[in-house]
Amino acid sequence: MKSNLSILIYILLLILPDVYGQEHPNLILTEEGVINMRANLGKIPLFDQSFETVRQQVDAEIEAGIAVPIPKDLAGGYTHEKHKANFFTIQKAGVIFQITGEEKYAIYIRDMLLEYAGMFPKLGKHPATRSYARGKLFWQCLNDANWLVYTSQGYDCIYDWLDEETKTRLNTELFRPYADYISLENPRFFNRLHNHSTWGNAAVGMIGLVMDDEELIDRALYAFDIEDSVKLKSDNDGGTIDLQGYKAGGFLAQIDHSFSPDGYYTEGPYYQRYAIYPFLVFAQALANKKPELEILNYRDRLLLKAIYALINQTNAQGEFFPINDAQKGMSLASRELAFAVTMAYHYGGNDPQLLSIIKDQARVPLNDSGLAAAKAIAEGKTKPYQYKSLELTDGARGDEGAIGIIRADGLTLVMKYAKHGMGHGHFDRLGFLLYDELGEVIQDYGSARWVNIEHKDGGGYLKENHSWAKETVAHNTLVINKDSHFDHNVKAADKSAGTPYCFLPGDTVQIMSAKELNAYEDIEMQRTMAVLNIEELENPIIIDLFSVQAPEGTRYDLPLYYLGGLMSTNQEIETNNNLMPMGTNDGYQHLWQEGQAALEGNVLRFTWFNHGKFFTMNADIREGDELLLTRIGANDPNFNLRRDPGLIRRRTEGNTTFASLYEMHGSYDYASEIPINAFTSVTDLEVLHESADYVAIQFQLKSGEHYQFAFSLNDKQENSEHSIETTTGQLKWKGIYNLKKHKNYGEK
Repeated sequence: MKSNLSILIYILLLILPDVYGQEHPNLILTEEGVINMRANLGKIPLFDQSFETVRQQVDAEIEAGIAVPIPKDLAGGYTHEKHKANFFTIQKAGVIFQITGEEKYAIYIRDMLLEYAGMFPKLGKHPATRSYARGKLFWQCLNDANWLVYTSQGYDCIYDWLDEETKTRLNTELFRPYADYISLENPRFFNRLHNHSTWGNAAVGMIGLVMDDEELIDRALYAFDIEDSVKLKSDNDGGTIDLQGYKAGGFLAQIDHSFSPDGYYTEGPYYQRYAIYPFLVFAQALANKKPELEILNYRDRLLLKAIYALINQTNAQGEFFPINDAQKGMSLASRELAFAVTMAYHYGGNDPQLLSIIKDQARVPLNDSGLAAAKAIAEGKTKPYQYKSLELTDGARGDEGAIGIIRADGLTLVMKYAKHGMGHGHFDRLGFLLYDELGEVIQDYGSARWVNIEHKDGGGYLKENHSWAKETVAHNTLVINKDSHFDHNVKAADKSAGTPYCFLPGDTVQIMSAKELNAYEDIEMQRTMAVLNIEELENPIIIDLFSVQAPEGTRYDLPLYYLGGLMSTNQEIETNNNLMPMGTNDGYQHLWQEGQAALEGNVLRFTWFNHGKFFTMNADIREGDELLLTRIGANDPNFNLRRDPGLIRRRTEGNTTFASLYEMHGSYDYASEIPINAFTSVTDLEVLHESADYVAIQFQLKSGEHYQFAFSLNDKQENSEHSIETTTGQLKWKGIYNLKKHKNYGEK
């Protein structure tokens, strides 16, 4: 009897929309999808858990009552956070209304929107003047676009429930004027290639889809040609605003120009995470309402590839690599990725590996994708996600640099040789990051910002983001003559990209190498990093060869920002009790020089401890080399910067090679207080050959074995034969590299 009743209810739900002529919801939710969610409620644990969590959140907001304050605050302040909470609640309440049919949720949305409709015509621009494009409810149009993207979804859910008079009022007094403000009145925000404009395009397009306003939909897809009376050329972060060199703006242009064919987003993974939501939510709405566009198939299903690109730009904790302007800790647990990964599963072929990520996220969106993923997890279809070594190209055609990611036995090594990243980019070509299974070992600073924390300048970017975080010396890459890459000029940096040379994944040997030919005039740089699995060592060892062709007398600084406590070094360090900033500009003004050493011997050894393990850098020494021990925090009266340690290897020379080995070894148990294998296994390191075409090194282990590694810097053909003279004799090999093991030191 119960089964027959369920079938009858299901049939009634199917035919009711036709009886009443219902056309909504049709953005993220659909009539069929809502019926499926209703039919499966109580049967799929992860979906049920997500539903209950969202309903409780919305019920709490309804209980608290509606508040629509006059805007005045920056991010983190009351009015900002309240309007932000409102748009999240409107979206969630719409979904709960559709699933439950309880009118209290529709009433809440209606009454909230009428409050906004009464306020909007009276609002001028936000009183805070920081942004290049000020919003109405928020200090920048970007947040206003966020409001409209989320609110349009809730509006869609109650659209057919509303009476015609209310719909007309909301359309004419709130939503159409808001869409015009974001676009027509702020072309410098709406009509550019940037994550800001992606949000703007999606906002205008989605509300256009709800109201069946074809003008707004076309404006969102293709943008428009309009005079910008303000004539601004850059935003608050130095990013270019004008569209010179591009045929058009709009949502399709964002997809065309912002992503590489591999799905890499030129602003980096932190902002790709932020932008992926408007890309996907608008795309899903278009797929539902304008299937003829085949938007999910656009550029060979590029938006779905972009989700995989994001997943692959994470460490073992699921945190995104903090490339460019990024707040550390942002991860696959974010609301944007909770939406994105289920969409990749549902529309991308039901990849069971994605289910492991969704399971870890412990929630799903309340839509078709979320239901499908939760159902598959309940059916036991989950498989672990297989993270692999890969290179993600940058640029619309994939020919403007890349980032390389090598993974091996718990280590993740990342090197950046991509485009600058527009206004959110950092001057860090050929910089690298290193992770173990517990987190950062050698860090990228990320951005100088505390997002949405009012204490720190209203949650916006701090001035130290420009004076420190973006500067080259803040990264693990080469600084020449104490000057940042491209002389800290965003426009100059945006004109070129790093040059990928080779990327070789594998089991025993993995290599990535790239060149930078434009950061400094008349100077060529190439960094080659290899990860070797050597039978004598407990973990893979990393070779780092930084080759430079430059005039005699060039001054080099090679920073390294290690995380943890210094254990020992084989050099005599002179400590400074009276600290002075290391310079006046290019980031040096924020560094204390805590100690220094005139390097002696052939090898610099530097061991630190973190995550219960020991890490050692072994580096070659040249006559006159210096070691500087640094700490971030000079000229920082408000303590905006983390007081992290670092070191700089300083050298004055012409053509040169910085050779380094990074080894993870041993462990220390706090309970037993017993250290194991606390000292490096490397006893010697020597550069055997360096020239414009080749570099070769040799290193010896405690066990007596020594290894030679040679690399061709300009000929990467598999069949090419190479021959070089080294300090130990002639070395010949075939192919781009040669790794040779000798059992006894000196054996040929």
